[in-house]
Amino acid sequence: MSILTPHRGTQAVYAINPVAKIGAAFVLSLTLILSIDWVSASVALVLEGILFLWAGLSPKVFFLRTLPVWIAAPLAGFSTVLYGRPAGATYLQFGLVHITDGSIELGVATTLRVLAIGLPAVVLFVTVDPTDLADGLAQVLHLPSRFVLGGLAGLRLVGLFLDDWRSLKLARRARGVGDSGRIARFASLGFALLVLSIRRGSKLATAMEARGFGADVRRTYARESTFGRREVLLIVLATAVALTAVAVSVSTGHWNFIGSTS
Repeated sequence: MSILTPHRGTQAVYAINPVAKIGAAFVLSLTLILSIDWVSASVALVLEGILFLWAGLSPKVFFLRTLPVWIAAPLAGFSTVLYGRPAGATYLQFGLVHITDGSIELGVATTLRVLAIGLPAVVLFVTVDPTDLADGLAQVLHLPSRFVLGGLAGLRLVGLFLDDWRSLKLARRARGVGDSGRIARFASLGFALLVLSIRRGSKLATAMEARGFGADVRRTYARESTFGRREVLLIVLATAVALTAVAVSVSTGHWNFIGSTS
């Protein structure tokens, strides 16, 4: 099952307008970016974990889809521990590496913040159908149809792009070409795929223009994209999570605005 064509589950989150999902992810991300502290990130992460139960993803699918985030977060935190802002007691200093109380606290905060921002963004994205997203962008946000339909066509071609890569590898192997030298083989396959993609993109653009996709007229859509109570509820929940995280962080004295020098 492709990440771009998710299975429509029975949970209500699948039916929520993708514009609301983008808005909810934006609210959470913007709020958590404003401060580098472990309290706000931890509170947001706990509340998000409760809401994940209604995301419609099984535990296995959830961890597989969010695996890059689980890998990136500790790496970001570890690098911050090694090279973060020195403060408090020093535990190790070697060249540019300077591990202190401040860098450890900053590393933990960075790890939690990456998780709190990345996990909901991935979960909301995997429950979005590209066609529903295009309908929402065009009908709710009223973005130009040329931009929306072009983006939709590009998303729909991602799966075909991967199939082309595998087909090129098999074809070259059948001809006995590129069996040695990984870098040279990768560069050759990449160039061939680039040429193939440009040709397909040109044909697709010509076909879309011939069918009137680029006409400067008001378009009609087969499916109506609505923005109702469920969408408002999702954004309200995201705002509540963000405000709760900020309130707890400020009340405990851990709020550390990114513009602060302390």
